[in-house]
Amino acid sequence: MGTQPAGSAPDTPIIRLEGVYKQFNGQVVLRDLWLDIERGRTTVVIGPSGCGKTVLLKHMVGLLRPDRGRVFFDGEDITHWSERRLGAVRRRIGFLFQSNALVGSMTVAENIYFPLIEHGVRSQRQLEQRCRQVLALVGLSGLESRMPEELSGGQKKRVALARAIALNPEVLLYDEPTTGLDPIRADLINELIVQVQRELHTTSLVVTHDMDSARKVADRIVMLYEGRLVADTTPQGLRTVQNEIVARFVEGRATPEELNALKRGRMGQGSEHEGQDA
Repeated sequence: MGTQPAGSAPDTPIIRLEGVYKQFNGQVVLRDLWLDIERGRTTVVIGPSGCGKTVLLKHMVGLLRPDRGRVFFDGEDITHWSERRLGAVRRRIGFLFQSNALVGSMTVAENIYFPLIEHGVRSQRQLEQRCRQVLALVGLSGLESRMPEELSGGQKKRVALARAIALNPEVLLYDEPTTGLDPIRADLINELIVQVQRELHTTSLVVTHDMDSARKVADRIVMLYEGRLVADTTPQGLRTVQNEIVARFVEGRATPEELNALKRGRMGQGSEHEGQDA
């Protein structure tokens, strides 16, 4: 675990976004967004495709910089930090990519070794020991020598999660962790998210449009819509939010305008910036 910087208190949010604004080619994705991520809890960000969820995650690890506003990690303003300085922050964050991002030419073990080696672990014994530990945690003991192409979709997701926790991060970011999985495999991933948070005492941020997943793993749910937060509540309180946009999303209801456009054969092809937030 990292030490807190001078002036940082235990109740200081581990991540804070202050008035973050981001656009791509004139298309606004985040609109003066304010958001605190509390320590030791699982915050779920929901919202339709193209609303800026993945863009939000990338700002938190410095992969994107805001056009306006500031990003804080553990009480420090990291908005304009160099790549070298951001390395120390990224060492404390695990990222589960939507695509898993496993290296196809590497074995399961080699994929898990990769972040450990990048951050200075050279002992083969230590590499093997940590690999065994994280594979056991995700229920994949004994698969060290497998290649990614030999794994099912759910197994690939679990290997990616094992790699994400290899450095024992304080924060775990999950980008659409159940996308592409059948309901049973998706439920297994949800159980793992809960288990990892409980056993490693991490702060977790989960981006998803899977409402079953959101309800199962979340302590807190926020909804992003057109770059703004339109809800901030608990899983239990989500259905009582007095907002038609939130209600339609939670219940999976299209708008009358969308239904009419579909009937007329003029249904749109999705958000202009959907490629930034698959």
